[in-house]
Amino acid sequence: MKSVILGPILRLIYRPWAEGVENVPPRGGAILAGNHLTVVDSFFLPLVLDRKISFLAKSDYFTERGIKGWFKRLFFGGTGQVPVDRTGGRASEQALLTATRILRQGELLGIYPEGTRSPDGRLYRGKTGVARMALEAGVPVVPVAMIGTAEMQPAGRVIPKVMRPGIRFGAPLDFSRYAGMENDRHVLRSVTDEIMYALMELSGQEYVDVYASSVKAKLDNPPQPSE
Repeated sequence: MKSVILGPILRLIYRPWAEGVENVPPRGGAILAGNHLTVVDSFFLPLVLDRKISFLAKSDYFTERGIKGWFKRLFFGGTGQVPVDRTGGRASEQALLTATRILRQGELLGIYPEGTRSPDGRLYRGKTGVARMALEAGVPVVPVAMIGTAEMQPAGRVIPKVMRPGIRFGAPLDFSRYAGMENDRHVLRSVTDEIMYALMELSGQEYVDVYASSVKAKLDNPPQPSE
């Protein structure tokens, strides 16, 4: 997908630019923690790096039946997506185990700490799973800011507009000082907030200290006027 099928087409048409690529370790495990503006974030981020990136994707993408399901499995598997059940509880633990395995194998893991796409272009509170993964695997976290992808593919648009998206990589964040503290919720929140602050500085987005999923839920279910 990256080298032969989709990548060359996207490079030719959209010409993505990148800053700070040297901040990505040339070898060994690391987390690329990015803001999430639209679907195409996961398409353009891998294009500007020589190394492979694996992303955790909801298992629904891989379980649909029929021809459409077969194409989805082919596409998401080919773009480095790893299926995980993200419904919570034991499923969340399985996602953590999968991520830790990828990182300990010396690979790059892409993750969006907000947990979902931003509903309005602002940066929302990060979920602490990214901190647990970093501490469990003992790897650095590289903040990654996607620039302009929200304008490329606003809600409801299938084919992105022809414009140049940007990817900005920040300096790696080292959390080795918290080794062995991956079960301390205060440490996890502190680490996650540090990552989100770095993302805010890189992206220039306004930060909102609530979860994006809560905002989306309110937008999908607005309060009904009283009679």
